[in-house]
Amino acid sequence: MSKKLAIAMFGQKRLSREGGVEIVVKELCTRMAQNGCDVTCYNRAGHHVSGAEYDDAGKTEYKGIRQKSVPTIERRGLAAVSSSFFAALYSAFGRYDVVHIHAEGPAFFCWIPKLFGKRVISTIHGLDWAREKWKFGVGSKFIRQGEKNAVKYADEIIVLSKGVQKYFMETYGRETHFIPNGVNRPEVREAKLITDHFGLEKDSYILFLGRLVPEKGIRYLVEAFKNVKTDKKMVIAGGSSDTDSFMGELKELAKGDDRILFTGFVQGAMLEELYSNAYIYTLPSDLEGMPLSLLEAMSYGNCCLVSDIPECAEVVEDKALIFKKSDVKDLQEKLQDACDHPEMVMKMKKQAADFICEKYNWDDVVKETMKLYRRK
Repeated sequence: MSKKLAIAMFGQKRLSREGGVEIVVKELCTRMAQNGCDVTCYNRAGHHVSGAEYDDAGKTEYKGIRQKSVPTIERRGLAAVSSSFFAALYSAFGRYDVVHIHAEGPAFFCWIPKLFGKRVISTIHGLDWAREKWKFGVGSKFIRQGEKNAVKYADEIIVLSKGVQKYFMETYGRETHFIPNGVNRPEVREAKLITDHFGLEKDSYILFLGRLVPEKGIRYLVEAFKNVKTDKKMVIAGGSSDTDSFMGELKELAKGDDRILFTGFVQGAMLEELYSNAYIYTLPSDLEGMPLSLLEAMSYGNCCLVSDIPECAEVVEDKALIFKKSDVKDLQEKLQDACDHPEMVMKMKKQAADFICEKYNWDDVVKETMKLYRRK
């Protein structure tokens, strides 16, 4: 029988639904702990990105996973750097077989556990240096160096899209392993909470759900939707993640159209109801790693409308509607078309869930990841 592995993970804020990295880490760790691995997550200290009321009461154990908070400098740009440094240090000195680091910024410190003889795995969730919030100044340089350090020091690199795999081969001549995210088949819920809170009913709204950051393309979405002739509402669900000024800009842009509704961060039953009852789900992103919210939306049987970036197009194949990235007019036309042709939307809905749940399975993701942990 193979030896029980001791695994340390860092790069996530905490085990939560704050972003794609957090969801991935939670799914992987939960299953690895169930499979008998000894898993420790080094989390940031501080509060949930959408406010202290969403904190998980500082649990030290979650479903068999040990959670440890590391010292964190609570300032924009420094929280990720400081927490990753201390997590790298703790995992280097801990009794671990594998240290699994998530995202390019945290990968900057992958040389520390490597120096102490640990097997280091780095998952690149996307080319983070290209994100709008890091575009200028030190942030982008630090993240790019993280990418280079992963190339130089990580034993194995996991990527979530074919595009990023090609980028690593062309830029660095480095082989990587393509292991996309998974999705769980959910239970579809009736509209109750969303009706009480927001007056929403089944098929009465178009949904965007994700972090409210510029690269998600929400500006185009609001601009496009304002010119769509429909009684349906546009629900924009998500927390602002570091950029309250952007949230203000979106609300200013949406002014005068009372069909546009901002719910703030949602989780639990409210999130499940929003996914379960949307007319269409839209993800107009300019930049993605592997869009988990898109997988989730399709798993609920949604007709999806996405930008034509490879990271979205690879996921949906011919099972969703696609518009030209950053093109407000094309997005408006596709939204109008979907509102005018419910039969087309229903056809997409019927095939979405089976297609996505067969294509992306968390148990397969864990199996492939564990193979890399044990690879000699």
